[in-house]
Amino acid sequence: MKKIVFLDRDTLSPETVVRPPAFPHELIVHGRTAPDEVADRIADADIVISNKAPLRRESLAGARKLKLIAVAATGTDIIDLDCAAKQGIRVSNIRDYARHTVPEHTFALMLALRRSLVSYRQSVLQGRWQEVAQVCFFDHPIADLGGSTLGIIGNGTLGQAVGRIAEAFGMRLLIAGRKGTSDIKPGQTPFDEVLRRADVITLHCPLNAETRGIIGTREFALMEKKPILINTGRGGLVDELALEQALEKDQIAAAGFDVTDGEPPATDSPMMRIAARPNVILTPHVAWASREAVQALADQLIENIELFIAGTPRNVVG
Repeated sequence: MKKIVFLDRDTLSPETVVRPPAFPHELIVHGRTAPDEVADRIADADIVISNKAPLRRESLAGARKLKLIAVAATGTDIIDLDCAAKQGIRVSNIRDYARHTVPEHTFALMLALRRSLVSYRQSVLQGRWQEVAQVCFFDHPIADLGGSTLGIIGNGTLGQAVGRIAEAFGMRLLIAGRKGTSDIKPGQTPFDEVLRRADVITLHCPLNAETRGIIGTREFALMEKKPILINTGRGGLVDELALEQALEKDQIAAAGFDVTDGEPPATDSPMMRIAARPNVILTPHVAWASREAVQALADQLIENIELFIAGTPRNVVG
């Protein structure tokens, strides 16, 4: 009988079906788990499921029965992977479930900002249409995606999917090479050149030591075309104070973010200070969360656990 502890079920939609694994088990489900509650809740678990509840060294130290951490997401930055490896704990994650939902959300942000949809909606609600007393009004800028240049930073599954949609819109693509290197692969463009040439920049890289703060004060200063910046990746990819300053200096035209560095963001954080700007859209980390995608995630999560118990682990990290 395996004991499975799900630390943060509330991070998945209530309508998502998380079926029980097909082997004898005891399943303990917590809606959410604070960092200081983790150690106690996983102390006698064989398998732990976590989406965002952190599994750090101090919590893992007492989990002597633990054999598998099944991450209910793709990113594994919530886990001390070195510590897990030393204790013989396998880690699995979810892959390729968001290939439609994240690119579609990326373009929803892109289109809304490029065509000032939020600003026009607000103007209509405020009576501006009746005030001008004509068929239309032109208070906010509108620009096409067709013919514009999209810079993609992070060209994995999601970056490539975004690129395919962009080509259907008639956008020119620039795939960024690795920052700080002259070793540019075929089909890539130097990182700094992408920043200079792109009308829209979108981030789809993982968050790690190399990518944290990949967009900061220096990078904003290079953005000659005052692009829209889209981030549906991870909050820590962008220096948020530098983002706020870039908007104040008109170094970028707009920002569409689904993620923040620390979630939820503090009420006095740079992201919350800029959220009410007409050229900013901030959504609460839901780009991944279409009904179809979350169900696919839940199904893959349980399959990962069953395959581990069967001796054929899948999606092993590290």
